[in-house]
Amino acid sequence: MTVREDFAKFLQRGNLIQLAIAFVMGAAFSAVVTALVADIITPLIGVAGKFDFSTWVYTVNGSTFQQGLFLNSLISFVTIALVVFFAIALPYQRHEDRKAAKAAAAAKAAPPTTRACPECLSQIPIAAKRCSACTSPVPPVAA
Repeated sequence: MTVREDFAKFLQRGNLIQLAIAFVMGAAFSAVVTALVADIITPLIGVAGKFDFSTWVYTVNGSTFQQGLFLNSLISFVTIALVVFFAIALPYQRHEDRKAAKAAAAAKAAPPTTRACPECLSQIPIAAKRCSACTSPVPPVAA
C-alpha cells in the first residue's frame, strides 16, 4: 500500500467521520447557546438591574475591558457544560455502571472453571490431572 492509499483509508474510517460530524454539531450548538445567552438570558438579567451587558465596559488608561461580553461568554460556557453533562456524560456513566453491575453479577453467579496449579500458579481447568504449563501432577479438586 502506498502512503496515499493509507491516508485515504485513514480519512474514510468511521470514527474520524463521526468526530468531524460531532465537531460541526458542537460548533452549531455552541452558536445557538451563545445567541440564546446574548439575546435572551443576559437581557432578562439586565432587566432586574436596568442595564445592558453588551455595553458594560470600563476603560483604564485607554484600554477597554468588556466585562459584559466576558460575562456572556461565561454564561454560555456554563450552559453548554451543563447540557453536555446532563445529556451525554451522566447517561453514559449510568449506562456503564449498569453494564459493570451486570458483568459483576454474571461473574459472581457463574461457577469457576479454572484453578491455580499448586506448583507454578498458572490457571488450569478444574478437572485437569496435570498442569499444562509445568506438567506436574495436580491433585483432584474436592467436590
